[in-house]
Amino acid sequence: MHRRRLAVLASACVLLAGSLFATATRANAAAGCSVKYTVSNQWPGGFGAAVEITNLGDPVTAWSLGFSFGSGQTITQLWGGSVSQSGAAVTVRNAAWNGAVGTGGTASFGFNGSWTGSNPVPTGFTLNGVACNGDVTPSSPATSPLTPPSTPPSSKIKIMALGDSITGSPGCWRALLWQKLPADRVDFVGTLPGQGCGFPYDGENEGHGGYLATTVANQDLLVDWLAATRPDVVLMHFGTNDVWSNLPTSSILAAYTTLVGQMRASNPTMKILVAQIIPMNPSTCAACAQRVTILNAAIPAWAAGLTTATSPITVVDQWTGFDTATDTYDGVHPNDAGNTKLANRWYPPLAAALS
Repeated sequence: MHRRRLAVLASACVLLAGSLFATATRANAAAGCSVKYTVSNQWPGGFGAAVEITNLGDPVTAWSLGFSFGSGQTITQLWGGSVSQSGAAVTVRNAAWNGAVGTGGTASFGFNGSWTGSNPVPTGFTLNGVACNGDVTPSSPATSPLTPPSTPPSSKIKIMALGDSITGSPGCWRALLWQKLPADRVDFVGTLPGQGCGFPYDGENEGHGGYLATTVANQDLLVDWLAATRPDVVLMHFGTNDVWSNLPTSSILAAYTTLVGQMRASNPTMKILVAQIIPMNPSTCAACAQRVTILNAAIPAWAAGLTTATSPITVVDQWTGFDTATDTYDGVHPNDAGNTKLANRWYPPLAAALS
């Protein structure tokens, strides 16, 4: 896919003061919600978005979020829930693992979509059939410049998590990993915000749903992201969409090489952790499982040929012991068990890089 340079994040927030709605499991529960709709990236004919729901009412054990697109947009791929769309009307229901949301808790999902002409943010949402009423902040143009984040204390080590929807949307392995690290020593950085995982954490990242490593490399998208954040360490889990698109391993590794060169141009002492990516078994790609195996088998030799003493590349095995049947909710994206495995595998080499 061809994508334009990263847009300034666009968000929509909707607040409902208190009302009543009924769910299948909690009748007569007091309802309140806020919804944040973020256009995380946009390119000609397509876009990626993330949606975060905050429950301001009584706890619920299931949720259904409804909204309508204003210009004929269509959801083409969604993670973190199940979707149905009839014309402009969209209904997203929780996945098996994120239906329970306590008071003050959050649930989130992400999706890729198509658009023609314009891509306005939806202006109204319903939670379990009851309207969330309030103003909506319109989406920013896709050509807006990047806004660098505030500069953290110089004593903190800046960590960038780089990848696709497995790293973002919401990428809760990052939240679990952050919990393991000393908060006074690390700063997770990125041009994308945290997308909610049920507790506060340092969530900035570069997990761009739907992106290919080859596209990011060929279009030099990482250059701007690095300039905006200046990381010291990069955690890269990238290539899932390239595999899905049946790109050869040689092309994916060439993209990795380009990205590493850009990292070192930004910081000559960059420490780089590269994942052997988690397995894939989507219902629409029977060959993806074998393609991942071939890519992962080639990564160690690639890394060994490119690592240096001043900018080491560490290969992190995220593949062994990861089961798509029990550790993903759709054969591709990690569920709670999968996120825990990812965080546990990242932690030892990251801790060593920080020492």
